[in-house]
Amino acid sequence: MNISKSKTLFSQAQHSIPGGVNSPVRAFKAVGGDPLFIKRADGAYLYDEDDNAFIELINSWGPMILGHNHPEIKEAIIKAMENGTSFGAPTAREVHIAERIVQMVPSIEKVRMVNSGTEATMSAVRLARGYTGRDKFVKFEGNYHGHGDAFLIAAGSGAITMGAPNSPGVTTGTAKDTLLAPYNDLEAVKQLAEANKGEIAAIILEPVPGNMGLVLPKEGFLEGLRSLCDKEGILLIFDEVMTGFRLAAGGAQERFGVIPDLTTMGKIIGGGMPVGAYGGKKEIMDYVSPVGPVYQAGTLSGNPIAMAAGMAMLDHLNDHPEVYEQLETIGTRLVTGVKKSLEKLGLSYTMTHLGSMYSLFFTDQEVIDFETAKSSNTELFGKYFQAMLKRGVYLPPSQFESLFLSTALKDKEINHILQANEESLKEILSL
Repeated sequence: MNISKSKTLFSQAQHSIPGGVNSPVRAFKAVGGDPLFIKRADGAYLYDEDDNAFIELINSWGPMILGHNHPEIKEAIIKAMENGTSFGAPTAREVHIAERIVQMVPSIEKVRMVNSGTEATMSAVRLARGYTGRDKFVKFEGNYHGHGDAFLIAAGSGAITMGAPNSPGVTTGTAKDTLLAPYNDLEAVKQLAEANKGEIAAIILEPVPGNMGLVLPKEGFLEGLRSLCDKEGILLIFDEVMTGFRLAAGGAQERFGVIPDLTTMGKIIGGGMPVGAYGGKKEIMDYVSPVGPVYQAGTLSGNPIAMAAGMAMLDHLNDHPEVYEQLETIGTRLVTGVKKSLEKLGLSYTMTHLGSMYSLFFTDQEVIDFETAKSSNTELFGKYFQAMLKRGVYLPPSQFESLFLSTALKDKEINHILQANEESLKEILSL
């Protein structure tokens, strides 16, 4: 496979962009080799600058649930651009998409548009603090909520230890109000609540984490958090930037029947354009400026191009509920086929799967949290990634990222992925 143009661009980029990329995982450091520079995408395929075609299982980290360059979304963007690209003023589309989100997401009575998932989670935690008058919040190890300072905290020793910064530039003053617990450990969260009685504003989590690989919530875990929050006057925040509108029309909260106080969203509601949002109960959202005292603003919030793309996406999902049946079928076919090859070849593995998301871990441990996810053989995953890439299948370039499927995957692509998987597994076993 010739990737000479990508190699040249990567070398050139490192002179003007830190590490040559604008988001760290793109650098391929976790899997080896040089990153591919993408020129275009269509349906289930990416095409790099050397015109290599790849069936891809990232879908821009989630939003391309219908595949790339979907005609309805493309048409909506082009039509919106005819009227201008940015106004910094209210538009009718903002009202219409807000109404659509309120209709589709169980927890949301009002919603505020922002520009990214990171901005949504930062704003939601600020709102929770302002609404409750408390400073601390709980997050879970291995759950990613963007790069806001308060979220970049490493675990301390023991369940009731305060966090410490794990990125230079994050102050200990910021870290002291972030409390950490292992995902799926309800007892640890109860200990934190008891040790910080009346001081915790919110518990924020990915209801189905996708940033340590896909990890599923244990039975009763989400329900237990809901009960604890009700008891202690804590706001429960679901970060559904990845899972919103993907695991169901109403997100993970619909799928599991657990309703948070606030929900953060992104990705899909922009139809691939930069966008985020946070929403929840009316009485909480009315604490946001200009009606309430909690300040949050943004010149590009509700950008008309992003709103047009997002509205086209949500309208399609709302009008075509069969999308979710298609995704379930595609996911089940791929996971079943990959497992069959793994078992035939005698490899130790764990696979997690829910709807249109799945992960393959090269470990014999059940993956229930960040510690068990880290038991995976990342060196072996790197070899698997390169072997699949060589066969025209583009996976997330990290063991600790979920795969995201789209309805653009048809029989031809599914069969190709499964054949590439078996050949790749055989190759890495022979090394």
